[in-house]
Amino acid sequence: MIQTIACITGGRADYGLLRVLLAQLNADPAFDLKIIATGQHLNDGGMTLQVIEQDGFAIAETVAILEDTDAAAATARATGRAIIGLTDALVRTKPDLVIVLGDRYEILAGTLAAHILRIPIAHLMGGDVTRGAIDDAFRHSITKLSNLHFVSTEDSARRVRQLGEDSANIYVVGSPGLDLIATLPILSRRDLLAELNLAASDHLLVVTFHPVTAEANSAQQMTELLAALGMLPTGTAFIFTGVNADTGGQSLQRQVIEFCAGRDNAIFRQSLGSRLYFSALSHCDIVVGNSSSGLYEAPSFKIPTVNIGSRQDGRIRAASVIDTIPEREAISQAIARALTLDLSDVVSPYGDGHSSARIVAVLREIGAFSALSSKSFVDQTPALPAKNGAVL
Repeated sequence: MIQTIACITGGRADYGLLRVLLAQLNADPAFDLKIIATGQHLNDGGMTLQVIEQDGFAIAETVAILEDTDAAAATARATGRAIIGLTDALVRTKPDLVIVLGDRYEILAGTLAAHILRIPIAHLMGGDVTRGAIDDAFRHSITKLSNLHFVSTEDSARRVRQLGEDSANIYVVGSPGLDLIATLPILSRRDLLAELNLAASDHLLVVTFHPVTAEANSAQQMTELLAALGMLPTGTAFIFTGVNADTGGQSLQRQVIEFCAGRDNAIFRQSLGSRLYFSALSHCDIVVGNSSSGLYEAPSFKIPTVNIGSRQDGRIRAASVIDTIPEREAISQAIARALTLDLSDVVSPYGDGHSSARIVAVLREIGAFSALSSKSFVDQTPALPAKNGAVL
């Protein structure tokens, strides 16, 4: 029996983490893979849609949801459009299982649609914590809507159990983003710089800074970051990657583009793609910003991460991660310290690069996904006294 699996992807970030898993599912005769692209995939000039197709995948459905503004109300409206559009896409593709990854609002919309349509959901990377983003609540909500949980660490598994999920449906597999590192050809430093039109430099920094959606001062934090980068020696080159389609994201991106416009040694790319991005991590001296990639992927390259602000608060850190407050002097000091670290013995806490194979093995063992459609809350805690002394 061939079962149809639909994967909902909202942008370059989650697609990059899913790429190896999708390739293995696509090659497996037990499954018929349908990719549904939405969110930022439809607002980057088609770049990531082309990447998906160049990777050998057919895109079954596209669902445009974003407005030409980054106001909070626009994000809320985009979520509503995503529920409607993804519902229609799921009705047309008729999947037996929906796979989603992470914590984005468009992914929450897709899981709501699938849950109402009684389609079982497999969620990757649940149980993590990112206290500096409203996505933290989205992730836990997705967990409650999902039937299967493929998590990165034992800590994440514990949190998923704490949310009332059945231990029998929780699998610690590591981060699938590490799978690609082991299989993707890496460009030489010379070829990387030539493809990005950058001159040779003393130091190379990869910079990604997303809106801190749980706070109201993302633009000021970006100002402090760019000021710190502007104080670095002229022999420093910068590769900036795109800003998430979140509230305030467009203004942050304008700041980055303006910074790059005044420098010969700084470039901005909305999406580097996996080959260029991992090549950049392979040859850079530091990852700077507040992206989860600095915690997930960067340690596997044994390079330091200067993690700025609260966006990633709660995630497990390798010894290569330096946390700093979003102020220019503190950021400068963290960068200087990062350049002195010996990270030859650093080990990533997020797995060994074989997550996708573990996930596919579980899906094959399950048999008919329809058996997953019902679930119940599993109470993990004893009764606790309320404030008035009553037992809850």
